[in-house]
Order: sequence, then C-alpha cells, then structure tokens
Amino acid sequence: MSLKPVWIYIENGVFLEGKSFGAEGTRVGEIVFNTSMTGYQEIITDPSYAGQFIVFTMPEIGIVGCNADDMESSSVHASGIFIRNLNDIPSNFRSQTAFSEFLKKYNGFGICDVDTRFLTKMIRKNGPQMMIASTKESSKEVLKNLLANSPRIEEFDYMPQVSTKKSYIHESGMWDDKKLEYKKASHALNKKVVAFDFGIKRNILNELCEVGISVEVVPYDTKAETIIKRFEEGDIHGVFLSNGPGDPLILKNEAKELKKLITAKIPIFAICLGHQLLSIAHGYDTYKLKFGQHGGNHPVRNENGKTVEITAQNHNYSVPEEICKIAKITHMNLFDNTIEGLEYINEPIFSIQHHPEASPGPHESKYIFAEFAKKI
Repeated sequence: MSLKPVWIYIENGVFLEGKSFGAEGTRVGEIVFNTSMTGYQEIITDPSYAGQFIVFTMPEIGIVGCNADDMESSSVHASGIFIRNLNDIPSNFRSQTAFSEFLKKYNGFGICDVDTRFLTKMIRKNGPQMMIASTKESSKEVLKNLLANSPRIEEFDYMPQVSTKKSYIHESGMWDDKKLEYKKASHALNKKVVAFDFGIKRNILNELCEVGISVEVVPYDTKAETIIKRFEEGDIHGVFLSNGPGDPLILKNEAKELKKLITAKIPIFAICLGHQLLSIAHGYDTYKLKFGQHGGNHPVRNENGKTVEITAQNHNYSVPEEICKIAKITHMNLFDNTIEGLEYINEPIFSIQHHPEASPGPHESKYIFAEFAKKI
C-alpha cells in the first residue's frame, strides 16, 4: 500500500511529518491520547471524539480489521488518529475490511509512522493541544496560520453534527457471542425511557434494552415541556442523558432544559457528557482536566461497596467537588481522585462519568443499567 506524506503542526510549535492513510485533506482538532489495548474501531466511531485527534498508545493498530457489527455510531467521528504502526493485513475471523479501507469509506483521517510515545508524553506534560494535519499543505507557517484562524474545541457546538435528526425506537440488545449477532430488545419491564442523543454510543442503548427497558432516542434539542407532559401522562417513565463531544459549558440551552426536567422530579440517569450537564444544570460548572481520561483500564472506587472497578473512560472535563453539597459521591477515580459518580440528594437522579457499556470492555460496571431499571 502506498502511503502519502502528511504534515502536522501543533499549537505549542511542534511540527512533524508522518504518513497518511485513509482520507486526505486538512483537518483541525484537539490532540488527546488513548491507552486502550483493543477496540480501535469502537473508539473512532464514538461521537464523543468529534473534534479530536486520538493518539493510540497501543503501537500496532489494524490487526483485527473492521466490521459492521462493531460500529458505535454510523460513521467515524474523530478528526483523525495517530498510530505508530499500521497493520493493514487483518487476522480475525470477524474482519470484513482492512483498517485503511474502513477509514476511506467513512472519511476517517489516519496518520502513521510517527512517534506516538513522544506525542503521549507531550500531552501528559502540556495537556491537550489544538493541532492541524494536512496532506495538501507542507509549510509550517501556512499550517500555523490556518490553525490560528480555526475555532477551538471549546468554541464549537457539536450537537447538530452528532445527534439524531428524528426520534426512533432502539430495537437491539447485547451481542450474542454464540450466534454472532445482536439480540432483539425484549422490552420486558414495560417501561419506556427517553434517551437524549448528545452523541450516543450504540452499546449504551443495547445495555438499556438488555435490562428490559424500552428506549426512544430523541434529538438533543427536544423540549423539556414535551418530555414532562409525556411523563405526567404515563407514556414514559424516565430520562437518559448520553455521552457526547466538546466543552459542556457551551451547551447553555441544553442545561436550561435539564433544569426543567430536574424540577419535574423525573427519574434521570446520565453518562459522561450527560453527567456533566446535570452538574451544570444544578449550578455547578465543570472544569477542564490537565490531560483528561481516555482508555479502557482506569480504576474507579465504588464508594458504596468500597470495591474497585476497572472502567473505560473518555472525557476531558470533570464536575467540581463542591457538588457534594447537593449530591452523594458514589464513585471516585483512583488515578486523579476526580468524581466519577453522583446520586443527587432528594432527587431521583444519578450519573456516572465513566462508560459502563464499554465495548469491547471492561464490563465491571454494567450493573448500573440494572440499577436504573429498578429506579423506574
């Protein structure tokens, strides 16, 4: 396979050249690193990575190829990816296409033959940086000027880009390893929740259906009054708030609508961005972490049972400790002691920062979906 040169400029002044595979052109985004050993297809199709370049610390990417069943959404959402070595001859019985062909199909921007260890150390030391990568422009000064005139990730609202345009009912459960297909949703509880799509991952919906909940996915800008009316009429029994990309503080309209749902005492469960938006809606603004949490091997302490769960993470922002004035902390991150889970006092609301639905894993936090089922 012939690889073309690609030039990278990072806002701290670093200028690199690598090899391009996948889509061509010029992309701008925030550079972060991910420590997951597996699941590269699920990661780059996670809408939460919109606006970001992902540096994979796993040096060999592409080994198991790609397939239609491991998509977390309908497309690749990451601005681009960095890998050390591209393995484009897949060795897995489930593989349907090589990684480079997958990226070309979904307009994904791949960069290989770069020192990902150097980039990871740079991010760890200096935090996430805005960057630009191009297969067209090779001049450092041109790239620097293009980057300076591009919006930063904290200035961009990704909701119209990643959310569904119309409501739909999710109809699949968990993956069946024996039949090699997704189970059908059972709807066994005869309880329905509305899931706000801020960039939702498919496996979250699968897990909600797996515990017997019927799930209707609605656009991010669905009005609270509509949801409250349906709840009062008994048409729905709870609300789920999904993960998603970008800085939660710019989502002012979403936080405003959430305040109304909170006042209506509707049972709410939230993950990741939804967790952060609940904090903002309660009057406690989020803050940006030094380099965020991205990976599938992060220890989290369950404060109720004092057990440790290995979790999947993907976030650059955290809720403040002051929120413990109105909420009980249920989970804590053991890497940096940030809040990973909350249960709000005198409200039927709880949320977590990590991803219990993690696909391909770990699965130690899946019990949280069953807890939501009990609450509704």
